[in-house]
Formats: sequence, C-alpha cells, structure tokens
Amino acid sequence: MEETTRIFGIRAVIEAIQGGKSIDKVYIQKGLAGPLFQELNHLVQKGDYNISFVPVEKLNKLSKGNHQGVVATISPIKFGNLDETIEKILTEKANPLFLLLDQITDVRNFGAIIRTAECTGVDAIIIPEKGGAPINADTVKTSAGGVFNLPIVKVNHIKDAVFYLQSSGVQIVAATEKTDDNIYDVEFDKPSAIIMGNEAKGVSNSVLKSVDKKAKLPMFGKIESLNVSVACGVFLYEAIRQRSLQSEKK
Repeated sequence: MEETTRIFGIRAVIEAIQGGKSIDKVYIQKGLAGPLFQELNHLVQKGDYNISFVPVEKLNKLSKGNHQGVVATISPIKFGNLDETIEKILTEKANPLFLLLDQITDVRNFGAIIRTAECTGVDAIIIPEKGGAPINADTVKTSAGGVFNLPIVKVNHIKDAVFYLQSSGVQIVAATEKTDDNIYDVEFDKPSAIIMGNEAKGVSNSVLKSVDKKAKLPMFGKIESLNVSVACGVFLYEAIRQRSLQSEKK
C-alpha cells in the first residue's frame, strides 16, 4: 500500500496532477529551481494543493529512488464533491449525521476516527484541503478499511462546509472545552454535523464563531482532555444513543 500511494520525480508528479490523480500532499525540496520545477510549482499553486517545502533528508526518507527533489502522496480513495455529496445524502436520508474534522494531524487518530465514524453510520466525513493528516497506508490500516466505506470530502476551509450544511438545515455542533454546555444537553435527533478539532488547539476560533452549538465532555480526573479519537467516539455514540431512543418511541 505504501509504495502505491507515493510517487517521486518532478515529471511523474506533473503527469499525476495533469492526469487527475487525487494528490494528497506534495513534498518539495527547499531551494529547488529550474524550468521543470517552475512548471510543477505553477500546477500545484494553481490547484491549491497541500505543499510542504522540506530538507532533502525528508525526501530521502520518503523515497527509495531518485526523487529529483519532489515526492507526492496519492490518496488511495477519490474524494467527494461537497455539493453533490451533501445533496445526495439529504435526498436519501431524513436525519443524516456528518462529521467535520478541523485539521486532525495524526494519521492514527484520523484512521481511528474514520473507523468509529463508519461503525456509527456517519454519512460523510469532511476535511480541509490543507493542514490535516493524509490518507495513507497508516490511515487505511488504522481505519480497518473504513476509508473505503463512507464518503470523504475535501473543502478549502471547514467553514465552507459549515455554511453549506447550515443553509441545508443541518445543525453544527462543535466539540470544545470552550463552553459551559454539556454534550448531554445537545439534541442530536435531527440532521446534525459534529466538528472535532486539532489535537493541540481544538476547533479553531474562526470556526467556533460560526457553529450553532458548542458542547464539552464532563471530566472528573486530573487530566484535562481526552484523545481526540476517543472524544469523537463519545460524541458519535451519544448521537446514536439519542437517535435509538427516539426510534424506539415512534
């Protein structure tokens, strides 16, 4: 899996981009120059790809061959379109559940979250184009193959998805410690989207200003926070619990 999700060499990466491959991230050697690099740089800037300028030692670790100063990772999945994915789900389901990830950076956290989302029937996961963990071999493995079983959508910014979902009648709930409201006070038995934030910073302040509700988990120990994948599981299963109770009453 690892070898099939990485390509190296300037020309190979250019051809992958022009061929419409799902480029997840492009690593470029610091100080790289020349006409072929300029062609690549124009493509990645125009396509707004996730780019990192790194020392050559990083590229040497990523590639066993002659990388020519460029390595790219290709996602093993094809990412969905926001409008098409959301509209299809809203048409098919009366009470959908979405999961938004605001720059989750650890691939194993990412994979564990995808696995839990798949198990809890999340209808789609939405992630930002930049700043988040890639979908690579580690992600696939940690997700237990869950990446292949539910739509994953990339957007320029998580706020793009927030506004679109809100305009479609979906409530946005942010998991954050920056609130006095408890998770058990939120009504999840309606079209909902849960936002989980970065491992260190949580949900960004600009996103928090746009959400409908904020909720935190009650904490009783000396440690002030849970691992994000664990916290995500609690939020998702609380949503499932409420929805199951409502279904039993009908």
